[in-house]
Amino acid sequence: MAVRLFTDDPSKALGALKRMIDEGHIDTWRYDSQGDFTHTAASGQWKNKAWLRPKLCADRLEMNIIRPKNGSVDREVYAVYHGRFIETAVAHIPKLFTVGAATAGATDHDLV
Repeated sequence: MAVRLFTDDPSKALGALKRMIDEGHIDTWRYDSQGDFTHTAASGQWKNKAWLRPKLCADRLEMNIIRPKNGSVDREVYAVYHGRFIETAVAHIPKLFTVGAATAGATDHDLV
């Protein structure tokens, strides 16, 4: 599965998301030293169940899902990570992309 945020400037969209996390405006996501995002809601229910790895494309910011080491990603985790990431983008960077979408199944760049 992939989240796709269609934009003229994918680097700017990614940078804005990271800056908002760093400044505490987005508190339900964190990114690690590799730049991969994980969901960190207060309940902790979804923390480290998967990661979303950003990929800068000419016309979009693409987020591919990565499974935990020695684990897998089930359909519910897919749905939560993709839906909530799009929700975050709509809430925090609506002027930096035109369309947000999620694929229904794994793509070539996903590591599930």
